[in-house]
Amino acid sequence: MKTTTLKKTALMILNLNTRIKAFYMLICLVTSFGFQLKAQEPTQIQNIVLVHGAFVDGAGWQPVYQILTKKGYKVSVTQHSLTSFEGDVAAVKRIIDLQDGPCILVGHSYGGAVITIAGNDPKVAGLVYIAAHAPDDGESEAGNGKTYPSAYQSLIKGKDGWDYIDPNHFVTDFSADLPKSKAHFMASAQTPTADSVFHAIIRNPAWKIKPSWYMVAKSDRIINPDLERMYAKRAKSNIVEIAGASHSVYISHAKEVARLIISAASLSAKL
Repeated sequence: MKTTTLKKTALMILNLNTRIKAFYMLICLVTSFGFQLKAQEPTQIQNIVLVHGAFVDGAGWQPVYQILTKKGYKVSVTQHSLTSFEGDVAAVKRIIDLQDGPCILVGHSYGGAVITIAGNDPKVAGLVYIAAHAPDDGESEAGNGKTYPSAYQSLIKGKDGWDYIDPNHFVTDFSADLPKSKAHFMASAQTPTADSVFHAIIRNPAWKIKPSWYMVAKSDRIINPDLERMYAKRAKSNIVEIAGASHSVYISHAKEVARLIISAASLSAKL
């Protein structure tokens, strides 16, 4: 009798141990699966494409580039020629095609008009405008500039159809918050820009279908800050305003610009 009871007890203990082990294995499996799912979920976008504006080239993005790359982002800087709007859009899309995943497209000044079209690419997850134009369907930079006149009067229109900013006024109008030596160099190293790019008519603006972020340079003399605010409000952008910032805000406030781009990369991945 005692032997039978002991056998039953032993079997019960064995069954209990088996159940405990099975339960433990199930917990481990579920936990492991959960971790795998979490690891597969995109936490933020890693690819950033920086698009320069008129009269300058991509070198001005270097401070922002350095901040972002140190934080692990893969950053590409476009070098479009400013010879035609269509050509500049094509040049930016060429860089977008090289990205190995979704990207954030960032435009300064005239570069904003470029990303407004190039941003329709499926790889573009979000748009960041830095003191930039963001025209609507049927609009142009030049037309919007007449509605919201800028403070600067230093634009020189060449007889050959190429524009540049009078070097004697470049520092005041374009780069007032940069070190004088840097601003003077930029004035002397200008990239003449085809006047036609400012009159390009926008069609199917990407900001209507993509999330956007906007930085207003409150002391901008090249683009009226009120025009920048209008662009941002109309696009329902996440807005940041920088007091005392000139049109060269992408250089003078590189940390704030990088912070806004990182915010866009983080939030766009969750949309």
